[in-house]
Amino acid sequence: MTTQGRDLSRRRLLFGGAALSAGVVLAGCTSNEQAPTAAQTKAAATGGNSEPGKKVTIGFSAPAADHGWIAAITNNAKAQAGAYSDVELKSVEAGADAAAQRAALSTLISQKPDVIVLLPHDGKELNAFGLEAMKAGIPVVNLDRAFPDARAYRLQIKGDNYGMGVAAATYIYEQLKAKGVSNPVIGEIPGIDSLELTQERSKGFADTLASYGLKVANRRPAEFTADSGQQAATGLFQALPKIDALWNHDDDQGIGVLAAVNQANRKEFFMVGGAGSKKAMEDIQADNTVLKATVTYSPSMASSAISLARLIGQNKGMSDLVELQVPKEIVLASETITKENAGDYLKLGF
Repeated sequence: MTTQGRDLSRRRLLFGGAALSAGVVLAGCTSNEQAPTAAQTKAAATGGNSEPGKKVTIGFSAPAADHGWIAAITNNAKAQAGAYSDVELKSVEAGADAAAQRAALSTLISQKPDVIVLLPHDGKELNAFGLEAMKAGIPVVNLDRAFPDARAYRLQIKGDNYGMGVAAATYIYEQLKAKGVSNPVIGEIPGIDSLELTQERSKGFADTLASYGLKVANRRPAEFTADSGQQAATGLFQALPKIDALWNHDDDQGIGVLAAVNQANRKEFFMVGGAGSKKAMEDIQADNTVLKATVTYSPSMASSAISLARLIGQNKGMSDLVELQVPKEIVLASETITKENAGDYLKLGF
């Protein structure tokens, strides 16, 4: 192979193994299988930084898999670690809340892993742990729910929560404009309101609607579960006799929202989902419900986190970058999935 060919091959491998774009490495299932996907295996194939190197022990913790997105996070992390011969993954139970997770993580610190990858119950409440681990010389990869203090992590990787709101509002505006709807009634069903990620999503939604002269008529928080989604939607429908458009932040709780739609026989509006579940994509593709689009928040970030933690543990950078170290922050873009492109994204759904 020529020098140019080797360089191109290495860039491709390292983009898969280190940069890992949101559309490439999603291990698309919520099953208990943790075998590496084809994309994950390719990411760990020989060549460049993916060549086996120093053994890296990565500690990992994420909340219990109480819904599909979280299950995909854990499955992706385990599968990605399994694709590398030089990575040992040590998982610790997250417990029922931030306090329980912190206790488990303190035990992990005493085991002195090379790097810790952590999706906290709550970034603000676990910020002190991040600081503790960093002070102990253990780099922390903060996944999804952000630590507010930049000193609490070596790398922060997350989806674009604000961008989800922007994408959802933009799609809604464009559809309403095409339909010629003036003074529309827009509803919103966010997830857990106390989480910063929910607040960012709602802010992106409200800011973008405001730029078009629109606003949310009624907002009913849920808790990222189908039951809470159904309850929130029922309250929303009671408050609003007529709706033109609705954004539901999470496709898992969207199952409950759609159940409430059928129960109330409310079909006068269209809905946008959030995260990009396989079920949501199938509904969008079939085009037989009010769900017409979803904006992505891909759990592929867990695969990315493991690959980048490995590079940090081996004191390597990303070959596509001039810098010698992995970046401090990575934000994955939110994409809009509609009937027109759902077929392309379906294999990536969790």
